[in-house]
Amino acid sequence: MPSEAPHPDTLELAADLRAALGSLVRALRDSDDLPPNQAAVLGLLVRDERSYTVAELADLRRVRHQSMARTVALMTEAGLVAQQPHPTDGRKQLIAVTEAGHTALLDQRARREHHIATAIEARLSTEERQQLRTAVGLLDRLR
Repeated sequence: MPSEAPHPDTLELAADLRAALGSLVRALRDSDDLPPNQAAVLGLLVRDERSYTVAELADLRRVRHQSMARTVALMTEAGLVAQQPHPTDGRKQLIAVTEAGHTALLDQRARREHHIATAIEARLSTEERQQLRTAVGLLDRLR
């Protein structure tokens, strides 16, 4: 059974939220050292605390195998990941985050958080900060 269309006010709110979040994300990416595709791969490897094959990473990121192979090659050259032989399939390699990759990801996250915190302190009142804290909880529920 199809659901009813959202109320026009809700659609307008959704559009405003998408635009605001998009602008914030673009502003944060302007200072990133890591390309988004590399940061996403590092994020998977760090979050999941495991290694993946190139094919698995491609599936998880919903990109072509060739694209992921190129990303992994660049990351390997930069020392962000290391390739290790697969324990049961000699034709495959497992991709693991290196200490340098872990550090690069955490540094990028810290820079983004610092940027946001600085903007919060400079542009929002104490009351607005509390409203933002409440909004973060609401945004988390939208996932």
